[in-house]
Amino acid sequence: MKRVGFILKPGSSEAGDLLAELAQWLRVRGHVPMVTEEDQIVAEGVEIVPEDRLGDEADMAMVLGGDGTMLRASYLVAHHDVPVLGINLGRLGFLTPFRSNECEYALEAALEGRLTVTERSRLAVVYTPATGEPVTRTSLNDAVIHQGAMARLVELETFLDEALIANYRADGLIIATPTGSTAYNLAAGGPIIVPGQASMTITPICAHALTNRPLVVPKDALIRVRLGGDSRGIVLTVDGQWAHSFYPGDEITIGNADKPLLLFESDKGYFDILREKLHWGRAPTG
Repeated sequence: MKRVGFILKPGSSEAGDLLAELAQWLRVRGHVPMVTEEDQIVAEGVEIVPEDRLGDEADMAMVLGGDGTMLRASYLVAHHDVPVLGINLGRLGFLTPFRSNECEYALEAALEGRLTVTERSRLAVVYTPATGEPVTRTSLNDAVIHQGAMARLVELETFLDEALIANYRADGLIIATPTGSTAYNLAAGGPIIVPGQASMTITPICAHALTNRPLVVPKDALIRVRLGGDSRGIVLTVDGQWAHSFYPGDEITIGNADKPLLLFESDKGYFDILREKLHWGRAPTG
């Protein structure tokens, strides 16, 4: 892997400093560091490429940021089979397992093939308006349908393949991947799904009926959602990176994306990360 593309946390001076340090480290070893035009950070010897070309140009990508920056990286490079290495400059860092003081070690290990690469499934989210052309977005974490401005219930007719699940009356609905199960899904009372499971979660947000519980469904199923009643002001958000108004007569379908995200893993186990990030307590010693 000769060409390394960097995706940076917006407005982070720490990310800019790390980029300069790692770019020099890469050039000395014969590699080519790159950054996108949109990051607006210039460092000596770093190639500037358009954001929509990063997936074509890079052999691997490196995130200097937090989980939000990783979501952006997934959108930019996952469909090109470019593996991503995450350096955590944020808070939780479920997807960016390496600390900033481990960045050179992690980069060298990735380039030498000493890190495990795992597949993280993604969602294909298709918004089909009543009139007009469908719009497709991919999601590493989740698709969320919610009331945009007014605090009132939304009615959502939700199907799994051709079977009606429920006509949810709730503040909204979260459809999440196993990766996204520790994000908004977890905060809304949904289950944690261990990455690698072939599943998606459907979690209502503050459902009016207390018997409307989160569901775990196969990842190769197709979820369809339509507005019920006279719901207005509804918004679809995908990974918190893209949003679109959702009107009566429109339909949203959510299924498994063709390409997963390829993610470099650290030596930490999944439950080691959960214990650390969610404060579940330490592992026993001795």
